[in-house]
Amino acid sequence: MYFMGVVTLERNKYNIEVKNNLSVPNQGGTKMSGHSKWVNIKHRKGKQDAAKGAAFTKLGREVIVAAKAGGGNPDTNFRLKIAIAKAKAANMPNDNIKRAIEKGAGGGEGSDYEELTYEGYGPGGVAIMVKAMTDNRNRTAGEIRHIFSKNGGNMGETGCVGWMFQEKGVLTLEKEDCTLEFDDLMLLALEHGADDIQDDEDSFLIYTAPDQFEPVKENLEKEGIRFSEAEVTLVPDTSVEVTDLEQAKYLIRLMDYLDDHDDVQDTFTNFDISDEIANQLP
Repeated sequence: MYFMGVVTLERNKYNIEVKNNLSVPNQGGTKMSGHSKWVNIKHRKGKQDAAKGAAFTKLGREVIVAAKAGGGNPDTNFRLKIAIAKAKAANMPNDNIKRAIEKGAGGGEGSDYEELTYEGYGPGGVAIMVKAMTDNRNRTAGEIRHIFSKNGGNMGETGCVGWMFQEKGVLTLEKEDCTLEFDDLMLLALEHGADDIQDDEDSFLIYTAPDQFEPVKENLEKEGIRFSEAEVTLVPDTSVEVTDLEQAKYLIRLMDYLDDHDDVQDTFTNFDISDEIANQLP
C-alpha cells in the first residue's frame, strides 16, 4: 500500500500514528478524521474571513457554479440549496446571493469557472485534497503546485490520495443546543436514515450518505433539532495522528496557504493533531 509506505518512511523523522475509521455508530472511541483539528481551525478561520468579507467571493463563486450546473431554483437544485445555505450562514447579503444565482443561471460574464481537484501529500505523508474553481487552469495548477513544494509537500497525480476519502453528509449539533442524551440522539438519527454519529468534544456529528443528507437533515429539524453546520464534504477513511509540534506547524502553514488561495474553494486532509500539540500551536 503506497500510503502506508509513505508513512513508514517518515516515521523516523516525525512521530505519527495511523488510525482506521470505522463506519459504525460510535461514541468517540474511533477518531473520525473528517472533523479533525484542521477542520475546527478552518471553521474558525472561515468565520474570521467572513467577518472581513474575504469569504464572500468564494461563496459567491460556489453559488454561480451551482446555478450554472443545475439551474437557479434551489428547490430542484440541491447543490445550489446547500451553497445558498452556506452563504447565508456567513451573513452574505441576500442581494449578493441573488446576483450570483442570476449570473450562473443566465450564463453571463464571470460564470465560466472550471471546477478542478488537486491531490497531494503534506509533511509526513499526510493526504491532502484541494477543490478549486478557476477561469485559468494553467495558472491555478502552477500556483497550487508551488504552495505544496514551498511548504514541505508534493502535489501528486489525479487519484493518488482521492481513494482515501469518501463523500459524506455531516450535520453538526452543538451540545449546548441539544436536550437529548447521546444514546437517544443516536437512535433518533439512525431511525431517520443517518449512518453514524460521533461525540466530538463540544458537539455531536451526524454522518449520512450524500443522497440521504437532505432528508435526514429535514426530518431531524422537524424533531426540533437545529444544526450549527450542515454540509456534504469529503471524510477520510484513515487518519494520521500528528504528535510532533514542528510537523504540526508545517502542516497548518501548508493548509493555511492552500486555503487562502483565491481559487481554492475547500481543502481536505487526513491528519489529526493531538490535544497536547494543538495547545502549543500559535
